[in-house]
Order: sequence, then C-alpha cells, then structure tokens
Amino acid sequence: MKHKLEADSIQLAFNNRKILSDIYLKCETGKITGLVGRNGQGKSCLMQIIYGSLKCEKSVRIDNLSQPEAFKKPDFLKYLPQFNFIPKQLSLKRIFKDYELDYSPFEKKFPEFASKYKSSIGSLSGGENRIVELYVIVKSKSQFAMLDEPFTHLSPVQTEKIKELLTKEKANKGLLITDHMFNHVTEIADAIYVLVNGKTHLINNLEEIEILGYVRF
Repeated sequence: MKHKLEADSIQLAFNNRKILSDIYLKCETGKITGLVGRNGQGKSCLMQIIYGSLKCEKSVRIDNLSQPEAFKKPDFLKYLPQFNFIPKQLSLKRIFKDYELDYSPFEKKFPEFASKYKSSIGSLSGGENRIVELYVIVKSKSQFAMLDEPFTHLSPVQTEKIKELLTKEKANKGLLITDHMFNHVTEIADAIYVLVNGKTHLINNLEEIEILGYVRF
C-alpha cells in the first residue's frame, strides 16, 4: 500500500522576517524526495516543522490525516537531524537492540565496523557516527524517514554505499533528503523541490534549479 506525507499552510518568521510562507511538499512511499536550496532558506526548519519539534502555523498530513506532532509516532516518521542525537555512551550493541535491528547486515555492508559491536558510538569518528545514526533511522520500521545532511563527514566510498542503501530502502518507505552536497541528492531523488525565498518549487528537470538561482551547472 502506498502512503503519502504532505506539508503546507506553513508560516514561519523570525524577528519579523518571513522564513517560510508558501510551502507545499509531498513525499510518497517508494520514492526519494529531494529538498535543495541555499543556506539559510529554511530547509532544516521545514523538516523540524514536519516532525513537530518546531512549532508554527502548519498543516502536516500522512494519508490525509493530520499529524501535528509526528515525533510522537515513530512508526509513521523518523528523523535524522544535522547533529548527532544518540547519547555518546551507548554501545552499538545497545543501539541496534533499541532499534530492533540485526547487526550482521550492517557489518557486511560496512566491514570497518566488524570489531566495533561493543564500542560506544562516542568512540567512533565523525563519519562512522553518521553512518550508524543514518543506518538505524533508515532501516528501522517507519512509513517515512527525513534525513538532514546525511552525507556529512562521509568519505567518497561511504557516500556511494549510503546512496546504494537509500536507493534500495525506498522500496520500504518514503525518504525526504536535504544536503548541501546537492549532486548526491539529485542523483538519487525521484522528485526534487527547490526552496527559494520561503517557497517550494517542484522541478521537472535539473536546468530549472539554475533558473531558480540555486546553482549554476
């Protein structure tokens, strides 16, 4: 069964400066939806609004049912923020147990973690930490997952493995991704929104990104 996450009617301002005011965004299961835009346009704020951790006027719906506090329903939506969110003292063994995931497939895909099952996540490098947090968010049960800067601190080899993982996992959920390394997003996305001056634009081809002033090819 296909599921649909939608967000609109969003009004967000800081110090009388409108950040978001003309938003419509749709993410569907079976697809990767990309969200790109210059720094400061409000991409992270939009994800936090959808998740429910940033309060403002909005309408967020999953399958046409209002979900103003989606963070309370992890079976519907999980969120990878820009910052590390798992307590540093937790071991990978504990983390995978909490997320009800088998460590073996993870270890097979990322053999550098073969000897780190009992290590704390705080002992890992920045890239390794990101991989663990991203993996458990993407692989654990939910209809949708939002990923904010998933490629941060990753090596080129790790980045390619993560793109493979996301492309495969979209069969099980809808993925909404934003990253300042927009080429990684546009390479794997099935639909792309550009956020400019508080408004989202669903583009039909990559040339429209240049027309909207985001980047020059």
